[in-house]
Amino acid sequence: MTPVEPPPSRFAFGNPGTAPAGDELLGVGGDLEPGTILAAYRAGLFPMPVAGQRRGPIGWWSPDPRGVLPPAGMRVSRSLRASCRRFEVRVDTAFDDVLRGCADRRRPGGWIRKDVAAAYRRLHDLGWAHSVEAWSVGEDGSPRLAGGLYGLAVGGLFAGESMFHRERDASKVALVALTDLLRADGLDRLLDVQWATDHLASLGAVEVARPAYLDLLAEALPLPHPRMVLE
Repeated sequence: MTPVEPPPSRFAFGNPGTAPAGDELLGVGGDLEPGTILAAYRAGLFPMPVAGQRRGPIGWWSPDPRGVLPPAGMRVSRSLRASCRRFEVRVDTAFDDVLRGCADRRRPGGWIRKDVAAAYRRLHDLGWAHSVEAWSVGEDGSPRLAGGLYGLAVGGLFAGESMFHRERDASKVALVALTDLLRADGLDRLLDVQWATDHLASLGAVEVARPAYLDLLAEALPLPHPRMVLE
């Protein structure tokens, strides 16, 4: 599906490159319309509630340093490679279920509010937001969603938003599949993971200073939208 460009945002985002080094929360307020969210990503920001608040105004973030995972730098251990053979990977077949899994308040980082989930659902309907899912077989023989991730693809940028798992390594398998998808056409795409946590660093994520991230973003945005289809 070719993404549908929504109406432009009523709000304008400044250049994060002018913010003091180390500052991360660069704005509060605005709305979660598709055009606003896309404008934020194109400027180098993303929406997330302030201090994990379940209500109230949204925050606009630009981590410094920024976590990125070069698709060609994904580290796949022998055990993870074996896990990749245990799951069936699908794309965009259970976007709402992945959102719910990521938003589960029982899991660490389950901060995704209803208004945020609804905003990304609209972006999915327009062809911008995608889910990558790892499926296993339940005890009754039916498919079971074991884990997955979702994020936004804008040109050569894929902004990873959240991931979850119900079975060991399921979210990692989805991440391996995503990096394979982003490398499929040989273009140098940018996989933004926001913050390079220890977990993501073990898989190949690195930290880059904000000016370097903005340079990478400027190179990535003109690239064509990735073909989010598994061969």
